[in-house]
Amino acid sequence: MNELKQIISLRLVDSDRAAVQAIASRLFVRESDIYRFAINYLLNRFGCLFDETCTGSDLLPAILEIRAEINHTLGLKRHQLEKIINGSNQHPDKYVAMSDVELLLMPQHILKQRLMKLDESASSAPSDVEAWLKEYLTEKYNLLNPRVENTFELVAESY
Repeated sequence: MNELKQIISLRLVDSDRAAVQAIASRLFVRESDIYRFAINYLLNRFGCLFDETCTGSDLLPAILEIRAEINHTLGLKRHQLEKIINGSNQHPDKYVAMSDVELLLMPQHILKQRLMKLDESASSAPSDVEAWLKEYLTEKYNLLNPRVENTFELVAESY
């Protein structure tokens, strides 16, 4: 299984590069090994994002897990994220409402206010807003058995 490897170019801020170098040094491996590990981890952990059969609410557990990174690093807009989630969805029961897609993109202080309006049964706002959002979406979309957590496992790959 000898696949042709490609050279890629990657732009990083100095602090990120320094962090990768420090991790590589501490683990006694090459910097390139850390980059390959990071990419393999992403692909294995979030494989549902390139699985065409995984659509709508199936994607919520993975997106919840990387919600902060989506907002900070990728800067997705609500229509982009809605298209990612519902774009090829063939199942009406898996459709994620735009109002819930918007929750995924909100900063924590606004998210907390919106969840307080949506969850009138909560007598006081829970301190962990991320857990509250996960609980809200889990109940609404019946995510008690998420595909992401059970489907993808880390696969050891030789470099």
